[in-house]
Amino acid sequence: MKKLSIIAVLLLAFQMHGQQDPQYTQYMYNMNVINPAYAGSKENLSFGLLYRNQWTKIDGGPETGTFFGHTPIGNNLGLGLSVISDRIGPVKETNAYVDVSYTLQLGGEHRLAFGVKAGATFHDIGLNSDVSVVDNTDPFFAQDISSTTPNIGAGFFYYTDKYYVSLSVPNLLSSVHLDADGYKIGSETQHYFLTGGYVFDLSPNTELKPSVMVKSAFDAPTSFDVNVNARFYKKFEIGASYRLDDSFSGLVNFALTPSLRIGYAYDAISSDIKAYAPASHEIMLLFDLNFSKRVSRSPRYF
Repeated sequence: MKKLSIIAVLLLAFQMHGQQDPQYTQYMYNMNVINPAYAGSKENLSFGLLYRNQWTKIDGGPETGTFFGHTPIGNNLGLGLSVISDRIGPVKETNAYVDVSYTLQLGGEHRLAFGVKAGATFHDIGLNSDVSVVDNTDPFFAQDISSTTPNIGAGFFYYTDKYYVSLSVPNLLSSVHLDADGYKIGSETQHYFLTGGYVFDLSPNTELKPSVMVKSAFDAPTSFDVNVNARFYKKFEIGASYRLDDSFSGLVNFALTPSLRIGYAYDAISSDIKAYAPASHEIMLLFDLNFSKRVSRSPRYF
């Protein structure tokens, strides 16, 4: 019983985080991570890197590194790739997915895309190397645990040059990452993401970009993110976000070149955990490679 209690405490934070995974403040710029239908929505090769350090003062707090990219590959087809590496204490999780999308042209600038993603989740739990226990004779802690589980996801993405609505379930399959003496711990659960955004032209050089995300595991409380960004001269962007019962955020990004953009987000924690970890940090790099004789039909508004 003592052994199971230790494992349950060890993986509780991982399980709670997994229900909200992935969690990004700058979610509007790496949409194909959560929705495969987003792949190919721009007429160029678009990819990026994002690093998130959550609850910075907590030893072993969540750290997430993400690579994502997508491109059109033919008439109405898109291809995407995402690799997400999470670490929470001794628990390491890597998700690798390939996305395929198909877009229906609805007339004018209106488009509806359907997408699927398929890949695998790799878990490494350092019970022996990363966890100190009082009873070091317990054979359960004598070795680390590794597991690989497949998964699939699906989504819809309706968009124009000025607004979008996205609905997706990135993980459709349930899986168990650790089965200890018949107790299934650290199980994956299906969760959905509903997002939307609009671009208002305030002047020739100023746009206002509100967006919202609703996210929930099917057996967990629903979370809401509300964001407003303002962009100036198509180069500099500044904004603010609120995550329900969790944090207030400030965002900023800047186009270093027409193809390269850097962004940063600071989360001021408002939940009870702020006494131990008052902030989270997130930095991203975005890169667009235009194909010869082709120009993106939509600037990177989202």
